[in-house]
Amino acid sequence: MSRTKARSRVPSEKTLNRRKRLMETKRSAIMVAALDIFSRYGVHGTSLDQVASQADVSKTNLLYYFTSKEELYVNVLRQLMDVWLRPLQTFTVEQDPVDAIGDYLQVKLELSRDNPAESRLFCLEMIQGAPLLREELRTSLREIVESKVSVINAWIAAGKLAPIDPHHLIFSLWATTQHYADFRVQVEAVSGHTLDDPAFFAETLANLKLLVLQGICPRS
Repeated sequence: MSRTKARSRVPSEKTLNRRKRLMETKRSAIMVAALDIFSRYGVHGTSLDQVASQADVSKTNLLYYFTSKEELYVNVLRQLMDVWLRPLQTFTVEQDPVDAIGDYLQVKLELSRDNPAESRLFCLEMIQGAPLLREELRTSLREIVESKVSVINAWIAAGKLAPIDPHHLIFSLWATTQHYADFRVQVEAVSGHTLDDPAFFAETLANLKLLVLQGICPRS
């Protein structure tokens, strides 16, 4: 009888999977709330109580997933870095550089339109000197960028691009596309539009492609 009761206390696979899904849902809700609040108030202006309240969990529950505000902040930053850097990682030597960079401009502009909070938070962290993300920038970010610098140099060596510095090209691609998220209020005040307007999005993309691609095409 006692062995039967002991066996019955072992959670079934269905129960374990349900618990896992519940934990993933709560963790995701915390991350979404944290992104929203961090992007508006920064790490120093945000409290765990604010995040817990917006995520609809207790502070104790939040601390089960993240042991401190700093750990939560770094996790949010790492997640958004993954999102922002994923399109850059698609560059390969075999691609036509004009097509690859044109597609990259479109994807980055779509990210600025659909994920403005992520862009603003990353910008805020950089302005503050990246105190909690500096090691990530010096290691994983630098490795990704250097691997794509090699690709761009190969395009240049093959005569497919003008002889430009790959680092400055990448910096320019980041700056021109993320401007529309980081300075969304300014863009709307001056132009009367945001990237949410399909016509303005298409106009922005067309002009960025014109500016960038004409500047990097091989010169006769």
